[in-house]
Amino acid sequence: MGSFGSSGSEVVTVDVQEAKHLLESGYGYLEVRTEEEYKKGHVDVKKILNIPYMFNTPEGRVKNPQFLEEVSSACKKDDLLVVGCQSGVRSLYATADLQAAGFEHVSNMGGGYLAWVEHNFPVTKPEDADQKKPEDELPKKEEDVDQQKGTEAEL
Repeated sequence: MGSFGSSGSEVVTVDVQEAKHLLESGYGYLEVRTEEEYKKGHVDVKKILNIPYMFNTPEGRVKNPQFLEEVSSACKKDDLLVVGCQSGVRSLYATADLQAAGFEHVSNMGGGYLAWVEHNFPVTKPEDADQKKPEDELPKKEEDVDQQKGTEAEL
């Protein structure tokens, strides 16, 4: 466990195994990566909320000025939350901001999504369904029909 000081409070950083345990025991997951990153794949848990801590702009990444407001409208100050991002840096700052705003039970997931994937924990990749081609799901007609006829002839 590591800590990061912010206005007197220390951010609790948990490793991905501990984060997974917390998420399985009822914690919610606050995903602070951009929507684009989230759509490419994210932690697969029951309670997940994507509120970006930073936005990509032509000038580079900028902090989401509505972050605390958006989290406060979706979560209560005493909700149990694990905060995660791509590698654990943005979530560290997001967790510090949340604690400073009065959120009592927030933990930063060290290593972020990259560590989660590295441990082969479950992920959701919504675009997978969009990218499936019909031929990926349907049997190839001629080959399979010929093979099926051969199998039927053997019976």
